[in-house]
Amino acid sequence: MKRAFPKTLPAILTAFLALVGWEVMVRLFGVPEFLLPGPLAIGAAFWESRGLLLEHAVPTAAEALLGFIGAAVAGTASGLLINRSGLAERALYPWLVVSQTLPVIALAPILVTWFGYGMLPKVLVVVLFCFFPITVAMVDGLRATDPDLIRLMRSFGASKGRIFYMVEVPGALPFLFGGIRLAVTYCVIGAVVGEWVGSSRGLGFLMIQDKTQFEIPRLFAEIALLSAMGVSLFLLVALVQRLVAPWTLERGR
Repeated sequence: MKRAFPKTLPAILTAFLALVGWEVMVRLFGVPEFLLPGPLAIGAAFWESRGLLLEHAVPTAAEALLGFIGAAVAGTASGLLINRSGLAERALYPWLVVSQTLPVIALAPILVTWFGYGMLPKVLVVVLFCFFPITVAMVDGLRATDPDLIRLMRSFGASKGRIFYMVEVPGALPFLFGGIRLAVTYCVIGAVVGEWVGSSRGLGFLMIQDKTQFEIPRLFAEIALLSAMGVSLFLLVALVQRLVAPWTLERGR
């Protein structure tokens, strides 16, 4: 009889072994903390500065979440518009592709100049990071709808609205959630980039300060916290997908 193990066990063991190996190598070769601190030093720095780190994590998380929600709404609406209108596709789609050739980090200072040092420019940077994959996923999902199902629904006298909700939306959701899962991994990066350009709070701002002050263990703790935020948002999207569209999840392995 096979004993069932959690699917996450291999990943957890890999991470544990990597951290142990990292700590051993740092201690074995005597690497100074200002070059590469070990996991124990990073954990100690996090615990000592936990109040400060969590205080700065709140605005970063808010910027990432608001920007991601804005990108999801705008990307879904744009994908629907492009799919429904040939004119919109010819007018907008090429510019969406061109927008991805522009370095967002170069646009961030312009946004700060226009909108100041508040939350808005950081949210807009996140939107720019996340908008494109969601739009493309929505367009591809709607285009992948089985035409035989549409003809079948029409033969039963179904309206365009009923066909959309009963056939096109369920068929597009696997593509849409794929784009959303990809985009959500960018939102924390976008928030940090916006804070690097101009901010007085947030983990990105704190990272700049710690780098100049050679607080390297705490800098690594901030990176770990940002990574945890990104993973948490990814898991949140996976939970929403499981609740809203469980049939889009892969089964089996």
